[in-house]
Amino acid sequence: MTHGSRRDFLWQSAHGFGALALASMLHTDPATAADEIGVGTGGVMKKLHRPAKAKRIVQLFMAGAASHLDLWDYKPALEKHHGEPSNFGEHVEAFQNGLGPWMKSPFKFQPYGQSGKMLSDVVAPLGEVADDMAFIHNVVGKTGVHSQATFLQATGFQNPGFPGMGSWISYGLGSMNDNLPTFVVLPDHRGYPSNGPKNWGSAFLPASAQGTTIFPQREIPIEDLLPRADFVTSDSDRDALALLGQFNRQFEQQRLGDSRLDARIKTYELAAKMQMSAPEALDLSKEPAHISKMYGLEKSGSSYPTEINVPEEAEYFGRKCLIARRLLERGVRFVQIWSGNDNSFPRRNWDSHEDVERDHGPLAMGMAVGAAALIKDLKQRGLLEDTIILWTTEFGRMPSTQGSKGRDHNPYVFSNWLCGGGIKPGVTYGPSDHWGYKPLNRDNPTQVYDIHATMLHLMGIDHTKLTFRSNGVDRRLTDVHGHVIEDILA
Repeated sequence: MTHGSRRDFLWQSAHGFGALALASMLHTDPATAADEIGVGTGGVMKKLHRPAKAKRIVQLFMAGAASHLDLWDYKPALEKHHGEPSNFGEHVEAFQNGLGPWMKSPFKFQPYGQSGKMLSDVVAPLGEVADDMAFIHNVVGKTGVHSQATFLQATGFQNPGFPGMGSWISYGLGSMNDNLPTFVVLPDHRGYPSNGPKNWGSAFLPASAQGTTIFPQREIPIEDLLPRADFVTSDSDRDALALLGQFNRQFEQQRLGDSRLDARIKTYELAAKMQMSAPEALDLSKEPAHISKMYGLEKSGSSYPTEINVPEEAEYFGRKCLIARRLLERGVRFVQIWSGNDNSFPRRNWDSHEDVERDHGPLAMGMAVGAAALIKDLKQRGLLEDTIILWTTEFGRMPSTQGSKGRDHNPYVFSNWLCGGGIKPGVTYGPSDHWGYKPLNRDNPTQVYDIHATMLHLMGIDHTKLTFRSNGVDRRLTDVHGHVIEDILA
């Protein structure tokens, strides 16, 4: 069947999208659609560049810049010299006015697991899985500006106009599931992070590679998936789609080679299938009580105080982590979970200029409850071995004080951690200096390109070979940089 005739057949289906979805589901079981690690359907790669250790990714992104010093990069020097004038031994360019005295963490640290990893009390739930994680403490950024730094971590470039990491994975490897998106984004329920959907857009890649945004806490988690107006009937919906199909065929015949319409048609086809599959994937009512409790959902629907608090943060982040697990086991390849919205005040993000203890405490504990549950849940289901979890943020925070309780931006060093699919468990790589200000070895820091190259490597992709020509340049996720971090590979 030719490309055009296949589209005609789809759009002329007598029973509309629902029939398409049903027919597809009858012939494709999402649970068995991709038993082998490799390429899926619709990707440009016909075979992997190398044997893969992982076939799916979860990215946990802390919007606003989480403090490495107050979560997992323990610095005894700050405890010893707390309150003393900060002397960095060099000129320091602060973002605002964060060069006050040295400031120890307001949270206590203690060792966890056989690895003895030092974690603060506000991420204590992750202590149970510390031996599954690999910490990288010498990650460096390029800027202390939230929007540019977020772009860099999300897309590999500081400027807008480049695809998100999930879009590159979707473009290269394609889908493992015909009934759900390849790349799903779960933003903070209070709003988007800096840059909004540009962080997960497809840019110059085919539009079908972009992330699909889902807000699990909202009455309508996926906008426009189902008709809501009272005057819309199944017959009128079918007729409208048939007319739309007629217009699309005319448009396509006049603009051969334009991928945007094909991407839009694929989006509508996927939307039809999602009308049946998405509500089931997002329905947590059949999850056992012990699983809901593990994810912090035992008090779902409670009323919360105005002030930021742990139970609220645990419920909202834990819900997204549980939904991520349900999406992953149904064949979604890349899930991005965000904590924190842009420029909120009172703080509902990680940008703790005023009071680290007030803001980081609830956010960190809520994140840790959900992230620990996700690791344990994937592990007990046999999914962690081929799923990578990446925790990141746009930059770190300074070891000196801003005001009396806050920390300014620190793009000069911060932390990431990974676990799962091919990652060596229970290790710490690339220390920061004794203040947590810059990498201990300034000549060999870890850059986001190295993180991205390593993750693509584990997915079976050579980061130098997955490219797309845009404006005469062969673009790739890692720009012209990137090295696989061999020391954290299992």
